[in-house]
Amino acid sequence: MDTNTELLNYIFQNSQMGIQTIGQILEIVDHEAFKKQLESQLKEYREINQKARNMLTDLGCDEKGISQMDKFKAYIMINMQTLTDKSASHISEMLITGSTMGIIEATRKIKEYTNADKKIIDLMKDLLKFEEKNVESLKEFL
Repeated sequence: MDTNTELLNYIFQNSQMGIQTIGQILEIVDHEAFKKQLESQLKEYREINQKARNMLTDLGCDEKGISQMDKFKAYIMINMQTLTDKSASHISEMLITGSTMGIIEATRKIKEYTNADKKIIDLMKDLLKFEEKNVESLKEFL
């Protein structure tokens, strides 16, 4: 797999995990302002995911999504972590942790894939900025 495909698949998988996670959390949340924030994030993850998918298609490649095992692990983890505490504060903390991990990984990928196509690096930078924005907006709910 070449550099462009690898980086695009990372973007695709990262945004796919965001879509799955927020979709699951929206079923739990009853705080209206928090729910609106999450719906906004979900929309952005979907847009980034679609851009990555389109770019992969343009390269003649199929996207490599998250494995069923990873989806299942994330699902179980969310259920376990929200079993006793479904508050906006607790869920915000969980999402901030996930976005912070995304920020670290995105920063590494940008440094690692300097030879990737500029449009792909720009999409990775968009994902990075989005994750940073998520952390800031979620702090309101802590």
